Amino acid sequence: MPAEFESAPEEAVQEEAAASAPPVGASELSAFLAARLCHDIISPASAIVSGLDLLEDPTAQDMRDDAMNLIGSSARKLVAMLAFARVAFGASASAERFDCRELERLTRGVFDHVRPDVEWSVELESLNKAASRALLNLAQLGAGALPTGGLARIIAVEDGEHVQLIVDARGTRARLRPEIMAGLRGERLTEGMSGHWVQAYYLRALLDEAGGEVAAAAENERVLLTARVPI
Repeated sequence: MPAEFESAPEEAVQEEAAASAPPVGASELSAFLAARLCHDIISPASAIVSGLDLLEDPTAQDMRDDAMNLIGSSARKLVAMLAFARVAFGASASAERFDCRELERLTRGVFDHVRPDVEWSVELESLNKAASRALLNLAQLGAGALPTGGLARIIAVEDGEHVQLIVDARGTRARLRPEIMAGLRGERLTEGMSGHWVQAYYLRALLDEAGGEVAAAAENERVLLTARVPI
């Protein structure tokens, strides 16, 4: 682990990582994930339709430029989110390894449409499928942990027989929702928003299946997300 992370709240991170086996079945998890993805894409898709309605309205021709800008920005957001989800949640063809430059492009595509900035500090050339999916999900969770903006630093380093993935998110009001912490512990959702919970739960299940682990800690306007994945 890089030197600047050696003093991270490791004990708190490890405490949050302890959990029992995931109790949610595959069909139920699929339903939650589908609902999450529909929620993510409905906003930019609806904005595109609104822009098209403005273009077709003969009384709103003075808003043509605004409509085109709305359509363009929403279309780019929609494409970025779908490309991201294809790798983060989907099979993404038959690729067993992903070029880290492609993972960076997917990550930046998501951060282009949220308040926080991202610093990509991954020097590895490629990651296996499990590590790639885990990194993308950690990055998006890190972005969500900074509701008023900040900086999420994304790191991936080899650590013996494992890859260590780190998202260090810092900013005002940095936090992790309780349902995210529950998901990372492999716990069933009991309260809160399922869209936030299911991504964390999926990440935990993904890493359990791959023989890896995930941990999280939040304190002093900092959220630290880490994962270890076999190479």
